[in-house]
Amino acid sequence: MTASSGETTPLWSLSEKHLKALSERGSVKAYPKNTVIVNEGDRSDTLFIILSGRVKAYLADEEGKEVLLSTQGPGEYFGEMILDQGPRSASVMTLEPSKFSVITTDQFKKFLTEHPDAGPELVVSLIHRVRELTKTVGNLALLDVYGRVARLLLELATEEDGEMVISERLTQQDMANRVGCSREMISRILKDLRTGGYLRMEGERIVIAKNPPRAW
Repeated sequence: MTASSGETTPLWSLSEKHLKALSERGSVKAYPKNTVIVNEGDRSDTLFIILSGRVKAYLADEEGKEVLLSTQGPGEYFGEMILDQGPRSASVMTLEPSKFSVITTDQFKKFLTEHPDAGPELVVSLIHRVRELTKTVGNLALLDVYGRVARLLLELATEEDGEMVISERLTQQDMANRVGCSREMISRILKDLRTGGYLRMEGERIVIAKNPPRAW
């Protein structure tokens, strides 16, 4: 098991058996919080399996404006496009102190040769990621800011004791980066949703008391 104690392998990843076999081939490296692990445009020659900690994948322009693509935690991986050795499609930064198993292209190719049944798992994982990116692009293009925030909240929520809860640690800036707006806009929308009784804050958790309206 590559994840830290108490973690489970995410649904859209390799099976625990294959994740363990692959991670054991790599070298373990640790990085502090806010370290850029890969830069968009870098040559793709390594795959990273997250053993502990969390990272974000993002795009940034020359002025530093970011669009958050995803966040990942233990048992997940990034850099899976190493087989074509083309440029990295996004940058990845640690959100907290993190540890990785770093797999080279040759190690990854050897793993696939020795574990051909892992191939379909990788295909399903890549399909899921493409679907998520397509949804993100569609949201940015077709929904207004409020609609993007409402959809993000509902997509992140999971049921806990009969309530829809967002346990992922998200700052207002994280949300702004993910939906493509300012932090101030996020603050106003969250305040309006709390005032309307749609949300409540419990420490770092967001509880959705009732589904936000489709339009505001």
